[in-house]
Amino acid sequence: MVAVEDVIELVSEIIEDQTLPKNIKAKLSQIVAELKETEDKDVHLKADQCINELEDISSDVNLQPFVRTQIWSIVSMLESLD
Repeated sequence: MVAVEDVIELVSEIIEDQTLPKNIKAKLSQIVAELKETEDKDVHLKADQCINELEDISSDVNLQPFVRTQIWSIVSMLESLD
């Protein structure tokens, strides 16, 4: 069972990576803010929006492969939210 808090925690860990480009950090911070504001009834709608944003981020050529893998993992978690 995946909770929104688990996703927020994982995204926050990625944001702390010093090698991450600033534009990616800003986008990930925005995703965290959106997820924190999410009410239970809106969770799937917000998750879909965040998935779209994460897919855009994962296609960034400046992104390191291990971060891209972490982002795909977050997308999987968002897809399986309860």
